[in-house]
Amino acid sequence: MSNKKEDLDTYLDNHYIHRSNWLRAAVLGANDRILSTASIAIGVAAASDTREPLILATLAGLVAGALSMAAGEFVSVSSQTDIEQADIEREKQELKEMPELELERLAAIYENRGLKKETALTVAKELTEHDVLGAHIRDELGINEISQANPLQAVLASGAAFTVGGALPFLVTIFFPLDTVEYYVYGITTISLILLGAISAKTGVSSITKAVIRITFWGTAAMGLTALVGYLFNVSIG
Repeated sequence: MSNKKEDLDTYLDNHYIHRSNWLRAAVLGANDRILSTASIAIGVAAASDTREPLILATLAGLVAGALSMAAGEFVSVSSQTDIEQADIEREKQELKEMPELELERLAAIYENRGLKKETALTVAKELTEHDVLGAHIRDELGINEISQANPLQAVLASGAAFTVGGALPFLVTIFFPLDTVEYYVYGITTISLILLGAISAKTGVSSITKAVIRITFWGTAAMGLTALVGYLFNVSIG
């Protein structure tokens, strides 16, 4: 029995949907940090004649963005966790107060999925005998190991990706020639976005071409608009 359970766990782990929570947070963090830091750098570089304001603005954006991203992920995912826990507690109470009605509800769910009425009731009874709360959490509330929120995982994935992603355009502002730094930021950021799109698609086993086009298009648009703002204002900083 133990070997069967281990084999099942291994089989489920091989499905790519199990990567969706941390992959979403990591891709969002890296993409957001690369774009926001690069956009700040390009916008300030377009309106500045000295390096110091450029470095300061980019560093401030990196630090503030990383902290806000981590805090935002923690708050939002924690809120989802609170809602899930509240529903679970309510389900526990309903199972104590009206177990027969809850059994009928569970059977109705299976019947709506295509089982015959008698079969649905049999399945509901057997699952109830095995793990009544788990059956209702999974099939009535729709909460499982894949979809269940994990605040710490989301914070670590997005925060780390955010910091690593933002460090790249920041380093460009330090080491590349000032008079053409915005072009270097744009080029290196675009390459990074292409790699990020390819990696995320490869990890999730989806279309690499589609992911690269999507992330590159919106990234280029964001940086281009920010540069345009800097040139339109044409303000000398520093």
